Amino acid sequence: MTAWIEMIPLEEAEGPLKEMYKTALTPAGTVDNVMRVHSLRPHTMLGHMAIYKSVLHNPDNKLPFWFLEMVASYTSILNKCDYSFTHHFTNARRLLKNKTKSDAILEAFKAGEPEREFEGKELALLNYTAKLTVNVANMVKADIDALHAAGCDDGEILEVNQVCCYFSYSNRLLNGLGVTTEGDVIGYYQEDEE
Repeated sequence: MTAWIEMIPLEEAEGPLKEMYKTALTPAGTVDNVMRVHSLRPHTMLGHMAIYKSVLHNPDNKLPFWFLEMVASYTSILNKCDYSFTHHFTNARRLLKNKTKSDAILEAFKAGEPEREFEGKELALLNYTAKLTVNVANMVKADIDALHAAGCDDGEILEVNQVCCYFSYSNRLLNGLGVTTEGDVIGYYQEDEE
């Protein structure tokens, strides 16, 4: 089972859904279940895709894509969303191109100890991510002040805020509807040929 609700297969899509599926094609030429789960209300897929592409795949972002994928992965680990974690840690690993380093980051994330593998600005942004994910009601201006003190500019803070917020939404969509990776091609970026 790929979800707890009906998902219309690509070959049965008509009208606006058929058009949305064309827009949602991955580089592998498939439509992932995270988008297919919207098939009964295609207009919600449109909004989802717009936010996703703007926070993770926009060339105007200044932080490296591998790091934004790490923020996505950490948010998903904290929210216990295996679907998003599986896809986005695969992306981070492929972009980082260092299996030893990515394995160590994974262990640090699972332990809730990003300080084992990150420091400075990156660590500050990951600590912000953790608080925003699991303790949002207690966010205060001092959280932003700490990011400034670590060398983050407001644009970088906004980028991480948006990735964390998007994944908190997506994690709830996926976990709340029982969406699995069954049938998905894992990861957005191609694996290096070695």
